[in-house]
Amino acid sequence: MELLSQLSQGFAAALSFGNIAYCLVGVTLGTLIGVLPGIGPVATIAMLLPATYGLPPLSALIMLAGIYYGAQYGGSTSAILVNLPGESSSVVTCLDGHAMARQGRAGAALGIAALGSFFAGSVATLIIAVLAAPLAELALKFGPAEYFSLMVLGLVAAVVLANGSLIKAIAMIILGLLLGLVGTDVNSGVERFTFGIPELSDGFGFVVVSMGLFGIAEIIYNLEKGEKRDFFATSVGGIWPSRDDFRQSWKPVLRGTTLGSILGVLPGGGAILSSFAAYTLEKRLAKDSSRFGKGAIEGVAAPEAANNAGAQTSFIPLLTLGIPPNAVMALMVGAMMIHGIVPGPQVMTERPELFWGLIASMWIGNALLVLLNLPLIGIWIRLLKVPYRLLYPAILLFCCVGVYSVNQSALEVAFTVGFGLLGYLFIKLDCEPAPLLLGFVLGPLMEENLRRALLLARGDATVFFTRPLSLGLLVATLLLVLILVLPKVRQTREVAFQED
Repeated sequence: MELLSQLSQGFAAALSFGNIAYCLVGVTLGTLIGVLPGIGPVATIAMLLPATYGLPPLSALIMLAGIYYGAQYGGSTSAILVNLPGESSSVVTCLDGHAMARQGRAGAALGIAALGSFFAGSVATLIIAVLAAPLAELALKFGPAEYFSLMVLGLVAAVVLANGSLIKAIAMIILGLLLGLVGTDVNSGVERFTFGIPELSDGFGFVVVSMGLFGIAEIIYNLEKGEKRDFFATSVGGIWPSRDDFRQSWKPVLRGTTLGSILGVLPGGGAILSSFAAYTLEKRLAKDSSRFGKGAIEGVAAPEAANNAGAQTSFIPLLTLGIPPNAVMALMVGAMMIHGIVPGPQVMTERPELFWGLIASMWIGNALLVLLNLPLIGIWIRLLKVPYRLLYPAILLFCCVGVYSVNQSALEVAFTVGFGLLGYLFIKLDCEPAPLLLGFVLGPLMEENLRRALLLARGDATVFFTRPLSLGLLVATLLLVLILVLPKVRQTREVAFQED
C-alpha cells in the first residue's frame, strides 16, 4: 500500500501540464538523436545541461531522462532502415533488422522493436519502483567508509565492463580522478593544480568536460568519416507485426527484458552490454542459429527489449545510492548538483515528489514513445537523408553558446574546445572516454568520503576493513580485480575489441 501511495504522489507530480510537456520534449529529442547517427544521448544531454538551469528540478530531470531512454527507441530506426546504428546500443539490431528491411519487412521490424521496447521499459520502471525503497533504506546505513568502498567497487566494475584495452580503461579512470583534483582543497582551502588560472579555482566545470569529450569530439570524428547511407526501405509498409511475428518474439522480449534489467544496474553495463548479451543468448537458444544475421525477428526483439530495460534500470544505483553506473548517469548527477540536489538515498525522504515523480514520468515517457515512433516513421526516414555537414554547424554553435551561458566565461569555451580535441585524440587511440567521466565525477566524492572516514576513525585506516558493509564491498572489488587479471578474460576482451 505504501508503494501505491508513493507512486500516486509521483504521478500527481509528473502529470502536471509542464512536466508532461518536458517529458514529450525529452523523448522527442531522444528519438531524434537516436535516429540521426553520430550524435548520441551523452553528447545531447551534455549540450542541454546549461539549458536546465532555469527549469524546475523535476522538469529538468524528466526531460534529460527522456532523452536517454528515448534514444534507445530511435536508434533502432536508423539501424533497421539504413544499417547505421543511431545509438551504440543499437549496433546489434543492424544485423537482423536491416536484413529484414532488405527483404521488404522493415515495418514488422520497426513495429516489434517499438512494442518490445515499450514492454521492457514499462517492466524495468516497475522494477525501479519496487526496489527503490529497500535499496534506499539499505543505503541510509552507509557511512563514509562504505561510500568510499562502494565507489572503488564502481570504478573497478567500470574497468571490467569497459570495451577494449584493459590498460587504456584503467588509464582513463585515473586521468578522470586526476582531473577531479583540480581546484580548491575542501579541507585546507588551498588551490591545487590550478597553475595560477583564477577560473580553475573551482576546478573544471562538469559541463565543460562532458560537452568537450562527448559533444565537440563527436563532431570532429563524424566530419572525418565519409557519409554513405543506403536506403532499402523508403516505404516501410505495415508496421503492425503479424501473428507469427508475435509468436516468435514474445519469449525473446521476456528474456531480453530480464537480462537487460539485471545488467543495466552494473557500472559500465547499461544498454550496450544488455543488447549484446541478449542477442548472444537468443542465438545460442535458437534451434537454427544460422537464421541470425539473415532477418531473424528474434534478433531484433531481444536486443531492443534488453537495451531499453538496461537504460531504465541504470537509474537504480543513481537514485538509491547516488552512484552513476555509466556516462549518462554521470551527467544526471551533474544535472542534480546544478539544482542543489545531493544524489543519494536522502533524496527519497527529503524530495519524495522529485524521486517518485521521475519514476512515474518513465511510464508516461514510454507511452509517448510508442505514440511517437510508430506514426512518425515517415518523418524519421526523411530526417535520415539530411547530410551531417548541414547539421554540425548548428550543433557546434549550440555547444559554445551553452558553455558560455553557464558562467559567461570565454575561457571555459576554450577549455571545452581543448577537451574536444582531447576527446578526438582518445577516439583515434581507441580510448573510451566514458570511464574518464565516471572517474571525474566520483573522484571528488571518493576523496571526501576517504578523508571523512579517516577523520572519524582518528586516522585509523583499518576502519575500511572493520565495518562489515565496507569489508564486503572491498572483497567484491578484490574478486573483480582477480577476474580482471585472468588470462582467459583478458583474451576475450582483446578478441571482442578487435572484432569491434
